[in-house]
Amino acid sequence: MDAALVALLVSCLDLTSLEGNETRDAIARLCADARAPLRQLPEIHVAAVCVYPRFVSDAAQLVAGSGVRVATVAAFPGGPTSRAATDREIAVALRAGAQEIDVVITRRYVHSENWDALRDEIQAFRSAAGSATLKVILATGDLGDAAAVARASHVALRAGADFLKTSTGKEAVNATLPAGVVMARAIREYYLETGRRVGLKPAGGIRTARAALEWLTLIRTELGAEWANPTLFRIGASSVLDDLRRTIHHD
Repeated sequence: MDAALVALLVSCLDLTSLEGNETRDAIARLCADARAPLRQLPEIHVAAVCVYPRFVSDAAQLVAGSGVRVATVAAFPGGPTSRAATDREIAVALRAGAQEIDVVITRRYVHSENWDALRDEIQAFRSAAGSATLKVILATGDLGDAAAVARASHVALRAGADFLKTSTGKEAVNATLPAGVVMARAIREYYLETGRRVGLKPAGGIRTARAALEWLTLIRTELGAEWANPTLFRIGASSVLDDLRRTIHHD
């Protein structure tokens, strides 16, 4: 894999630490990697760091001025306990310096085909997030078949999502290419109808440079070169950075 391709993939990473046992030292190391992920290419940084809400303020200070954005999660990983609780969670994160909110839907709305409830929920997320980037986590591995993933994708797009995200990383089945194809095609249909571009973020189980490249290929094939950049394509991962480093070092 040549250096330019590695640089592109690294620039599309949401470098993520959502294990639940993080320390401030671990977040500091994450942010240092985010600011300077490749020794050979010092001008490159990752797209964002994604951390639990309690670390947002620390992360915002640690990446200030670098171009790295700060993302956090809400209603994570099981979905909202209540709309008010999720609204508060988002508001607190925004005050702490979050620029992007990755929020989980209520899966039972999909299982019961209660599309109006799902739309209302995501519209509420959109309102709470304000001008922040809103990534809607569909947890595709929990939704059932491709038809359910497609319908949930279309609802999220029309309710104001800036990104569709596959997974929390906590499901038994996380990011899969077949689900990604369904989501990408929904995004393409939405763009052709409205002219609005929405991004795609696979997350969960993406650990190798080869897997990251497969997702980039999917994006280019289904959506086109215009989507192959950090504004519209993210990879939620942490260990994949190590493999990308090994790849560029080997070359």
